[in-house]
This record gives sequence, structure tokens and C-alpha cells, in this order.
Amino acid sequence: MMLTHALALAVASLPILAAATPVELEARQSCSTGEIQCCESTETAGSATGTALLGLLGVVVQDLNVLLGVNCSPITVIGVGSSGSCSASTVCCDDNSHGGLVSIGCVPVSL
Repeated sequence: MMLTHALALAVASLPILAAATPVELEARQSCSTGEIQCCESTETAGSATGTALLGLLGVVVQDLNVLLGVNCSPITVIGVGSSGSCSASTVCCDDNSHGGLVSIGCVPVSL
């Protein structure tokens, strides 16, 4: 009887243990090059849009297949909720130094 209660308690606790805590969410949203970015779109450097944007900024990239984030802003986690959401493309980029217009060397991130 006691074993049955202990087993029932353990099974009932599983969903609680599996739920993401704010610390776990923050860990998943970490990016080795800075904050995860929310970008309106992504383009390759060799695409017409990518080439035009890089040309306007005077930026030269070696690999035309590198992914660019366009019109990006950082996603911050102040708590669980809408502050950490993005309805467009979430990416981690190597170079976010162009004022959010273009981020270079991006990799898609799943939140």
C-alpha cells in the first residue's frame, strides 16, 4: 500500500519536474556570441537583398552562403512570458554590430 502511494506521487510529480523553469529557459536562450536575436527575416549574403544591404553598409563577407539576419533586435528574458518571444526568425549571430539592420553569421535557434 505504501509503495503504491509513493509510486503515485512520483508519477504525479513528473509534469512538474519536466516544466521549464526561468533558469532553464535562460540557459536555452543563451548564445555564445551575445543575445539571441529576433529578426524580421533572414537572407544569404549572396542573395539580392543580402548583397544590397551589405553593399550599403560597406561590409564585405568571404562566404556568400553565410546567413544574415535583417532588422534584428535582442530577445531578453526578464521572466517567463511575452518578453522572451519572437514571431519572426530567432537566430544567434557572430556579428551584431550593425545597429540591428543586419546581423552576420547567423544560425537559426529554436526556443
